[in-house]
Amino acid sequence: MQAVLAQELSKEFSGVRALDSLTLSLPEGSVFGFLGPNGAGKTTTVKLLTGLLAPTGGRCAVLGLDPREQAERVHALCGVMTESARLYPQLSGLENLEFFGELCGMTRAAARARGGELLRRLGLGEAGKRAAGEYSTGMAQRLSLARALLARPRVLFLDEPTSGLDPESAQAVNALIGEQAGQEGVTVFLCTHQLRYAEDLCGCYGILDHGALLAQGDLAGLAKAAGRGSFAAFRLAQGETLPGCEGAGGWWRRPLACPEEMPALVRGAVAAGCSVYEARIETPTLEDVYFSFIGREEGGALL
Repeated sequence: MQAVLAQELSKEFSGVRALDSLTLSLPEGSVFGFLGPNGAGKTTTVKLLTGLLAPTGGRCAVLGLDPREQAERVHALCGVMTESARLYPQLSGLENLEFFGELCGMTRAAARARGGELLRRLGLGEAGKRAAGEYSTGMAQRLSLARALLARPRVLFLDEPTSGLDPESAQAVNALIGEQAGQEGVTVFLCTHQLRYAEDLCGCYGILDHGALLAQGDLAGLAKAAGRGSFAAFRLAQGETLPGCEGAGGWWRRPLACPEEMPALVRGAVAAGCSVYEARIETPTLEDVYFSFIGREEGGALL
């Protein structure tokens, strides 16, 4: 079964198309990075997939369920964390989790136990006793993630989950999300414009801009589609050159068709009398690929 399915999914607001014929399919257990600048349509997509908005055209399903027709069942199987945490400020962190747990059908005792565990994992053990209205932005974000994970969802929708977090808190959040995908088999649908974070966490990606899906696939497939290849790179002694390579910034580079070429290239550089201080394979990063597509969409100028 596909965890998330969209077919020609579209949404208009006052005649403006925020999402334009989105088609994608994600198997269960995948960790999907939905990438794009602010206003690209990422949040609109999540709202359509979770039944908070009705589509203008097309259809979508989560675990085989129509979010419009079966919203209650979809919500029971999904956890959702938005960029702006929405909690009851007069309740403590733990009381918030107890309340939302009971809404999900959990007993108060089960919600308290699960909530306490998540608060400890996210560095909010003691803060769980304080009113949520006293939380900093980062603390509220972590509490919001705890709420999303409370009922052990099968699909987790995350909208900029590390926004406003310090490095330690972001690391704790990333570890918990990675655990959900790896050990629990949860499907993660991550909306973000933090590319290095997405590259560490996700196995496949979709690049969205102006409501249109520009590309979808794993990093290797996206790099190939973008025309971004790998390079063999050598750092030589000052003044040395390496035939067949272009020099820049103290390094000499040439295109690399496959990693298996690298040992022969290193031996050739040494045989040519070069002092090889360092050799490495440079592969395209997610950032390289992303800006190839976004820059191409904007007429060739990188953002």
